[in-house]
Parts: sequence; structure tokens; C-alpha cells
Amino acid sequence: MTTELAFIEALRRLAGDPAARNLDDDCAVIELGGEALVLTHDMMVEGVHYLPDQDPADVAWKLVATNMSDLAAKGAEPVGVLLGYTLGRDDARFLEGLGKALTHFGAPLLGGDTVAGQGARTLGLTAIGRATHRPAPSRGGARVGDVLYVTGPVGAAMIGLEALRAGRGDSLAYCRPEALLAEGRALAPHVTAMMDVSDGLLLDASRLARASDVTLEIETAAVPIATPESRRAEALRWGDDYQLLFTARAQTVLPIKAFPVGRAVAAQSAPLLIDGRPVAEGEGLGFEHGRE
Repeated sequence: MTTELAFIEALRRLAGDPAARNLDDDCAVIELGGEALVLTHDMMVEGVHYLPDQDPADVAWKLVATNMSDLAAKGAEPVGVLLGYTLGRDDARFLEGLGKALTHFGAPLLGGDTVAGQGARTLGLTAIGRATHRPAPSRGGARVGDVLYVTGPVGAAMIGLEALRAGRGDSLAYCRPEALLAEGRALAPHVTAMMDVSDGLLLDASRLARASDVTLEIETAAVPIATPESRRAEALRWGDDYQLLFTARAQTVLPIKAFPVGRAVAAQSAPLLIDGRPVAEGEGLGFEHGRE
């Protein structure tokens, strides 16, 4: 099986339009006159992104939230969504959760497609947003000397999934994550690069470093975590937290609270220096499809 990273590298040969941003971002940004449209598409697979017996209302919420988080990283406000849905069990419950999520995030349903099939279900959502600051932030703008920040603790989704599997405890962070739309809009004029943390803070930081052609020094002790200290290493590699990870000039006064966790230095052989040690993407930094 082709790894996710290898497949995206091959896709870059087909994505020559400037709106694709060389596939370095999770969103396309299309300039239309005085506006910039932000488009993103996320999918969720049964048994990979959610448990087969999980509440369909929670699945619907998470499908919307993951796309809204991509818009947040571009400082965009939602315009609407298109749904790709595979019919299955308790479709009415999915619709209930979908309606609540769309209302919560202010994203009207504009259309989509519905199919029936066998095996594990795949759900997709395309979100359309409008950039509130131009140029919309990218992953590729970090510069040497910039400070690396994260908006909040990581690891909450990991604990939430464990609670869900055990049938006890608070699973809300995993089942119904938030998308930091307001925070993204506030940060957009001040950041040099920004993305959301969906596949693990370390892996996503390496992607930001590669897109910006810098190396990011990260002090792991500075990263806020939502887990016991003994599980810090896991929390740094766990996805689904949807915090915003961004860089800003050292003198920038930020409009919201954020946690400095490192800085950008001149590009080296590895995209990350974790507590002073050079680390590459293949060293188990986070979740990548197609990698065992």
C-alpha cells in the first residue's frame, strides 16, 4: 500500500493551479475578485476514524468539526458544506447530529451525494469558507526566528477515545471536538504560518517546517498536555485535538492566549529538533495513513 505521504507527493504533479498551494495546506484558496474562497474536504472511515458502534450523531458532529478546523487554520468563516454520505444504520440519528453541528458552527448544508454500499462506511464533507484576512495563512510562511505556538493542550482526544472504549469517563473531546474558528480569525492577521493539529503535534509541526523550509526546535516540556505527565510522549503524537499550531514573529503581540513551544531555525537535515535531537517524519511522529 502506498503511504499517504508518497501518494500526496505524486498528486503534486497534478496540482499545478496556484489555488492548490502545492498541496502543502489542508485547504485550497481561490482568489475571486475582492474575495478569497477557502475549500477543504475531509473523509472519515468506519473503524479508522470512528468506532463501528459509535453514536452516529457524534460521528456527524466530528465530520463537520474536522472540516471547520481546516477553515479555522485559514482564518476563514464558513459559507457552507457539501455532504458525501453512505447509507447505513440509524441514518436518522446521523441527521440529528449533523443538524446540531451545522447550527453550532454556522455552516449551512448546500448539497452533496448519497450512496449505498457494502463493508466499512466512508463519509465525506467538503467545507467552503471565506477568508477574513488576505492572504489567508498557509503552512509555508514560517521564518527563521519565529516563535512556534499552540493554542491549548493536546492529548484530550486520546483520553476521550479510551473513555469511550471503556464505557466510562468523559469522551467528549474525542466524540465532539471543537473547531477554533473565532481563534483562527483573530490570529490570521498576526501569524506567519498556521495549521490545525489533526494527526499529532509533532507530525503536524514537521509538515509546517517542510512547507516553510525551516527546522522547528520544540521543547516538549513546554507543550501543554491534557494527560498525566507519564503520557506526554503519547500526547505529542496523538491526533484529533484540533488545536491551532502557528508561528509568529517574536515581537508580535497575540490577540489570544497561546503557549510558546519552540522556534524556527535555519533548515537542517531534519524538519524537527525535539529537545535538541534531530527527528524525521519516519520516526513515529504521529498518524499517517498507509504506514504500519
